Amino acid sequence: MNKTNRAVICVGELLIDFYCTEIDVNLIEGNHFLKKAGGAPANVAATISKLGGEASLIGKVGNDPFGLFLIETIKEVGVDTSMIVTDDLAPTTLAFVSLQANGERDFVFNRGADRNLTEDNLYLDRLSGAKIIHFGSATAFLENPFKTTYLKAMEFAKNRGIFLSFDPNFRHDLWKNRVAEFISLARKGISMADFVKVSEVELELITGKMDKYDGIAMLHHLGVKIVAVTLGWEGTLLSNGSEMSVINSVEVNSIDSTGAGDAFVGAALFQFANLETYDTILSDFSKLKEIILFANKVGAVVCTKVGAISSLPNEEDIYKI
Repeated sequence: MNKTNRAVICVGELLIDFYCTEIDVNLIEGNHFLKKAGGAPANVAATISKLGGEASLIGKVGNDPFGLFLIETIKEVGVDTSMIVTDDLAPTTLAFVSLQANGERDFVFNRGADRNLTEDNLYLDRLSGAKIIHFGSATAFLENPFKTTYLKAMEFAKNRGIFLSFDPNFRHDLWKNRVAEFISLARKGISMADFVKVSEVELELITGKMDKYDGIAMLHHLGVKIVAVTLGWEGTLLSNGSEMSVINSVEVNSIDSTGAGDAFVGAALFQFANLETYDTILSDFSKLKEIILFANKVGAVVCTKVGAISSLPNEEDIYKI
């Protein structure tokens, strides 16, 4: 498929995931690790490019071998890397991942250059030309200057009527005793978004609602138009504010769920970018359900291999399912 000329720009971290190759061994006991490219916004951008769309990434890596590896890796799958900045003063951010037998994982983060993204690094002239801007960083809200930069970019997109996608990407190990701060910032991001993807855990955390339907109603009250709640193997609970439905997933042998949610978002945005107008998905719920079913398939396929970017399928792979 030819690349669409309607660009999606993703803002956030690009990092190295070091996977423990010993399955069901914790990070204390693990000895062998495999280097893979990662970072939630980078995974989303790579998904869009792998499916045949056009995606760019704004972020910061260290001026070191890991940073250069990351830039080359996502460039190879077609992501525009011209807005990625290298930092001479901080190393590339690293994450160490231990995979459990059920496909879930434990993380340890070593923060680096991604936290130093500033407003001067935003390329506002190019942001203004984007059709979609995606914010899905697990680390962006943790501290300045990244936090301020992130919020400024979101406000920029909102004020210009650019379709804004947001994935809160909560990580307990990152926020620990700052959960209330995360909830406040996530709600602010949701209030500016057109499309939000959350997990069941994130939905309950952010809204304080035990009932999923009450939680979704609260997100719509905050201002978001489309909500997708990922339910794992059960699929996705989808709402456009007036209609709601569970969209089934496909059954796979899950090996590693890392990046599955990002792939889901990337697959949805890939299709959103191909629409002439977003009124289509707001008024035609059947079309929106088709898009989310496709996204479910992409997310499921990513679970069958290790590594978020290296496991991404192309569009033909999905239509074979």
